[in-house]
Formats: sequence, structure tokens, C-alpha cells
Amino acid sequence: MLKEDDVLSLQTDVVKATDGGLPVSGTPGNRTASDALLAAILAELQDNKAEDIVQIDLRGKSAIGDHMVVCSGRSTRQVTAIAEKLVETLKADHGVLSKIEGKETGDWVLIDTGDVIVHVFRPEVREFYQLEKMWLPAGAAQTS
Repeated sequence: MLKEDDVLSLQTDVVKATDGGLPVSGTPGNRTASDALLAAILAELQDNKAEDIVQIDLRGKSAIGDHMVVCSGRSTRQVTAIAEKLVETLKADHGVLSKIEGKETGDWVLIDTGDVIVHVFRPEVREFYQLEKMWLPAGAAQTS
């Protein structure tokens, strides 16, 4: 007969092994779940014509997530559309529920997927806040 602790640990092992079908091992050549999510986000942003996409690796720098992505849309309408489409695609194609803030104004939308934080800015607002400069060492921007 299994004890409650044994059952819980078995369930935890199954969840860790499956993790929504995304690879969870950090071995070379095998992406982690957050890396796979980052790749899906970057592809979706490029498909939706986001501009000046910058990805920032937060692992070892912050507990808020593994990656941050900063990008721009040309107008408030495009910023809102990029954010809405990304959230819809992540939910439909990857089963990822996201928290979204700032969609009402369309100047700066934050999308929190848990492992990846996405900021979509109008260019003027992005220039004002210079968010990526806060996280990257000088000259280390990774654009996509």
C-alpha cells in the first residue's frame, strides 16, 4: 500500500518528466522549457512584425524569470495587437496562460508568462525608459 507522500512524489516526478511536452533537461543540445517558450515568443513577435526585438537572459540575475524580451510596435494599435496575438497564440498553441498589463493604453504592454517577461513598447516610450539598458551589460544587446 502506498503512503500519501509516495503518491505525491510519484505525481511530481510525472509532472517534471512531461512538463507540457517541452524538454526540461538542461543538457547541451536539449533546450529547457523556458528556452522553448522563448523561441516560440520570438517567432511569434517576428511573425507579427514587432521591431527591434531584444532578448535578455535573466538566469542568475533575477528570480522574476529566465528571459526578458523587449520589442517595439510602430503605433498604439500595433503594440496592442502584437500583445493580444502573442497571448492568444501562447494559450492556444502552448497552453501557457499569461498575465497582461497596459493593453488599455497601448504605450507599453507587459506580458508575464512566468519564465519569460515580454515588454512591447511604442518607440518613443521605449526610448524614454531604456529598459533593456538596465539589464544588459554595456554593448551586450542580443537582437533578433
